[in-house]
Amino acid sequence: MSQTVSEELRREVFEANLRIPRAGLATLTWGNVSGVDRQAGVFVIKPSGVAYEALSEDDLVVVSLSDGSVVDGRLRPSTDTETHRSLYLAFPSIGGVTHTHSTHAVAFAQARRPIPVLGTTHADTFNGPVPVTAPLTPEQCARDYEFHTGQVIVDLLDGDDTRAREVPGALVAHHGPFTWGASATASLEHAVICEAVAEMALHTIVLGPVEPPQHLLNRHFTRKHGPDAYYGNPPAPSVPRPSRP
Repeated sequence: MSQTVSEELRREVFEANLRIPRAGLATLTWGNVSGVDRQAGVFVIKPSGVAYEALSEDDLVVVSLSDGSVVDGRLRPSTDTETHRSLYLAFPSIGGVTHTHSTHAVAFAQARRPIPVLGTTHADTFNGPVPVTAPLTPEQCARDYEFHTGQVIVDLLDGDDTRAREVPGALVAHHGPFTWGASATASLEHAVICEAVAEMALHTIVLGPVEPPQHLLNRHFTRKHGPDAYYGNPPAPSVPRPSRP
């Protein structure tokens, strides 16, 4: 196994990718997760077009953060690799990126409508609507398409790392959701949440939404995020994994 990245990061990215179909976020191979090692200047991502059930840790591809070249791996990386790289370069707080074509989030992306904040489930994770980008121009599609896909997200958030932390996801117009987080695992969890709140929003819109009070939404976000957060418990001490022979 390659030593280009740590075994822990490779394992995390591998397991996060396997969770995409288990969470119902992808059909066929429509999704990918990456995780970055900023000290090493690389990130690890799923290879292009490999079925989840056939994926192994050794199939993962290591890519240079600076220029997008493949550092290690025998397969081609995901076609969305340059979008992931664009987000890593723009937002220093991001440790992982997930892209899926989950049904309800894609519906909002195709309609070019942000996912509105209609209740506390949404506000627990996203401090505001999940925004939608402007459509890519013919020029952006013709050259460096995947990198420009990331750049329209960067432009949407004004390159603001604080905003990226508070709203860890966006919808690319006519395409689908990209989510991110402090780790590959966190980015995948945000993809799960994005799809869940998109489905809830669609049902609520059908019934006729009532705008929730902002103070309630603020309370739900701040009790899980920020200096005064009190949701959850500290993680249990990790048990070292036995080394491979």
